[in-house]
Amino acid sequence: MSRSGLRLDQINKYNKEGFLSPLNILSTKEVTKIKSELELIENSWPKEINGLNRNNIHYISPIFDELVHNKKILDVIEDLIGSDILVAGTCLFLKEPENQGFVSWHQDGKYQGWTPYNFLTAWIAITDVTEENGCMRMLPGSHKKKFMQHKDTFDENNLLTRGQTIENVPYKKTIPILLKAGQLSLHHPKTIHGSGPNLSKKRRIGFAIQSYIATNVKQKVGKVYVQLARGRDNYHFHEHTTRPKQRMNSKNLNLRNKANLALKKILYNDSKKIGKY
Repeated sequence: MSRSGLRLDQINKYNKEGFLSPLNILSTKEVTKIKSELELIENSWPKEINGLNRNNIHYISPIFDELVHNKKILDVIEDLIGSDILVAGTCLFLKEPENQGFVSWHQDGKYQGWTPYNFLTAWIAITDVTEENGCMRMLPGSHKKKFMQHKDTFDENNLLTRGQTIENVPYKKTIPILLKAGQLSLHHPKTIHGSGPNLSKKRRIGFAIQSYIATNVKQKVGKVYVQLARGRDNYHFHEHTTRPKQRMNSKNLNLRNKANLALKKILYNDSKKIGKY
């Protein structure tokens, strides 16, 4: 067993399949604290958590910032991308009960503009995630191939920026990612994945660190804001930011807004239309 707790077979599984789950990270108490923080922000500042603002909540909430810098998560990430780690963005995925919102088949790295591909997405379940409430599904081994063609649909029920969709993905070959609240799933930027609508009577909440990147990863298009999560940044390719000490501090709100506008320019770089996310 390595220092982080990832076994060699787990590392090999990630490298072979392009994803790894489930990993136990948060206690019930920690999950409850995060859910309470989300509810507080939604009730007090509803406009600060919808649309484009579902991105980068860790800049305006010390509790979400604490989650992003969680030692257990970083220990796992270090085993996969190295000891020098940057946080380059987060995103809330909220699926309301009996709702048609879904995430189409896609690859995260297609529009992020980073190279080399020494980064990954960490997806944390804040509620239990099942097939009924719209769990992610992964296509094993798809990360070993080139990026697939994505068609922009701008479907109003699609939770992705452009409704970007890879067509003709073999559903029967995909694997459902079932998670208990507090568990973590990891996937490579080239791994094809998506998720269906929430057909249950309870809300499904996921929080993605999108992504943890190694410090040698460059931004090919636009500008990205980062936090140093572990190690050292000897490259300084990106705009470094501070960590929040207070919830909804005006300085941090301005920082989050700048980061989201920069992200928007990257994600819609060659698009003729702008979506709601």
